[in-house]
Amino acid sequence: MKKEVITPEVTIYDIASHLGLASSTVSRALQNNPIINKNTRKKIAAAAEELGYRRNNYAVNLRTQRTRTIGIIVHELKSHFITSVLAGIGQVAAQSGYDIIIGYSAESVVKEAANARNFFHKRVDGVIASLAMDTADLSHFQPFQDKNIPLVFFDRAEDQPNSTMVVIDNTRCGYEATHHLAQRGCRRIALVTGNRKRNVYEQRYQGYLQALSDNDIPFREELVMINDLDEKGGMQAAETILNMKDRPDGIFITNDFAAAVCMRQLQDAGIRIPEDIAVVGFNDDNICKLVNPQLTTIHYPGKEMGEIAARNLIDHLDGVTSISNASRIIVRSQLVIRESSLH
Repeated sequence: MKKEVITPEVTIYDIASHLGLASSTVSRALQNNPIINKNTRKKIAAAAEELGYRRNNYAVNLRTQRTRTIGIIVHELKSHFITSVLAGIGQVAAQSGYDIIIGYSAESVVKEAANARNFFHKRVDGVIASLAMDTADLSHFQPFQDKNIPLVFFDRAEDQPNSTMVVIDNTRCGYEATHHLAQRGCRRIALVTGNRKRNVYEQRYQGYLQALSDNDIPFREELVMINDLDEKGGMQAAETILNMKDRPDGIFITNDFAAAVCMRQLQDAGIRIPEDIAVVGFNDDNICKLVNPQLTTIHYPGKEMGEIAARNLIDHLDGVTSISNASRIIVRSQLVIRESSLH
């Protein structure tokens, strides 16, 4: 059996010997130190590539106690909102010389905690997270706080010491969506939303209640449907509505995809939208413009939220500002009115 030959790693000393330069000059050039002449830096970079030199990040990390890596925990990967947030984080991180690692909790606090432990042992410099549906105890983030590793929570967030929350005003958004339906003449307004244990859905529910009260519309418990906000949840909401003796004339659904599915099921059953039932969604996903009629919704600026979360974390890491200066950052959102609620 032929013995495998392992090629030794190319070092800065090999490059220095190859070019007849001091190893300190090569080291500074590979760090793009302006003290080294620009042409010399180019020559050294070309030689490093030719010889197959690889930067030893492990050794650098040991010296600096930094990995220049940010861990991101998200509860889903399929939504337009989450991918927009990730795009915003990724853009800011890349511009600032940070890598990102994405952990997926799949709406499970157990998986969320496993991701947190993994990131802790990978020695990430900071964490950006959106909590799973069933997360109540945040003790799995305590090791980061004990080591002064900064945490930024976005969208689904809870107050934590030495951390920042980047959120929208969900109560106001719930109010605006419901108030809009009331102003269009709806008097039996249904709410389809997620588990109220999660702060964002509880806050949207509170906004819904306040708008009903301000428009002198009585609250009806049977018009509030708690569902998973996915395809199945949208179908279940439509089925429940179709089986009602007194159907709603307006529906606020706190997720655009679930709203689109619900609309389609209602239309297939002969319900006219918005003439029979007006519909408002939430997020302003791309699907809003693909359904017919186009969906009125709350615009949730995911990319901007990601950029703000990443910039606050990185500015803290780079010593520009402290994360404790802004414990809650509210990103502007707004109602986008389209045909699904105009009748």
